[in-house]
Amino acid sequence: MKPSDMQIKAAPKVLLHDHLDGGVRPSTLIELAAEVGHQLPEGTQDDPVALEEWFVTSADSGSLERYLDTFAHTLAVMQTLPALTRVARECVEDLAEDGVVYAEIRWAPELHVANGNELEEVIEAVQAGFDEGMATVAANGRKIVVRQLLTAMRQAARATEIADLAVAWRDRGVAGFDIAGPEKGFPPSRFLAAFEHLAAENMRFTIHAGEGFGLPSIWEAVHPCGCDRLGHGVRIVDDITVEEGEAPKLGSLAAYVRDRRIPLELCPRSNVQTGAAKSIAEHPIGLLYDLGFRVTINTDNRLMSRTSMTAEMAGIVEAFGWGLPELQRLTTNAMKSAFIPYDERVDLIHEIKDAYAALAES
Repeated sequence: MKPSDMQIKAAPKVLLHDHLDGGVRPSTLIELAAEVGHQLPEGTQDDPVALEEWFVTSADSGSLERYLDTFAHTLAVMQTLPALTRVARECVEDLAEDGVVYAEIRWAPELHVANGNELEEVIEAVQAGFDEGMATVAANGRKIVVRQLLTAMRQAARATEIADLAVAWRDRGVAGFDIAGPEKGFPPSRFLAAFEHLAAENMRFTIHAGEGFGLPSIWEAVHPCGCDRLGHGVRIVDDITVEEGEAPKLGSLAAYVRDRRIPLELCPRSNVQTGAAKSIAEHPIGLLYDLGFRVTINTDNRLMSRTSMTAEMAGIVEAFGWGLPELQRLTTNAMKSAFIPYDERVDLIHEIKDAYAALAES
């Protein structure tokens, strides 16, 4: 049975792939831009609706590289410690309003030091915002757990330094490590030393792979680098042969990813914008779910994609006819794949199951 809009909105959600600088409120962006003298696109300086429309239109190009260009504006206003704390706090508040009960928010400290801030300072500022946001949500009678994922940029050379910081902050709000940026020409194996260090320190990490580039990107993330999750990973479908009247055939890489239960951090709306999928209805999430991959659903960049977890869930419900059981499975998949301790994951999974059971009876 198709869930109602109210049920989808109320459903508990787990978010593993969301960028802090991709989820700034348009109104906040306008205020922060005025404070630092940053010039926003013409006609958007005083109009949050127009600014949001500019981001969505600019990101809706079918190119990952052009999609990434839009971040010049959000990054420009996130170069002070108070701005970082504010954006982080509002991120938590917005996610809680959307029904998210657990989130790992990724961001690249190295992109927020233009004003001379130290890496430790910007991490502390973001954590302060997350702590404030979680406290505000709790004071309003709700619960959300938010952790940081520290990202290194694959076109730069600071991965080992960021990995060291992830380890140093593991008990202070950081759950893991990530690399992001243009995939083509910047293979994850460039940072093999960083990944080996993380593994030696028993630190979990995800790698952006299989979004802007194909199977070689996924293979490197999985094998020499040993990632715990695939950031996107949508192009794993290129290793699956589907012929009419026959069962889908998995290539060796697709079979390995499925059989090892390596989670896929799929972001349907973003994948359509960057050309990784033609439409939501044609997104590989349906096929991958049916074949038993550990599929999760995510927002990627809420501003650029004008999206939320509620919107992402509603989109796949409409496209694939899924109901609450499928949404619960996606949510449980994500919680199983989170980078927090097992007992904490189990407690949240029980709460999620209870909430879905109550929704099914409503």
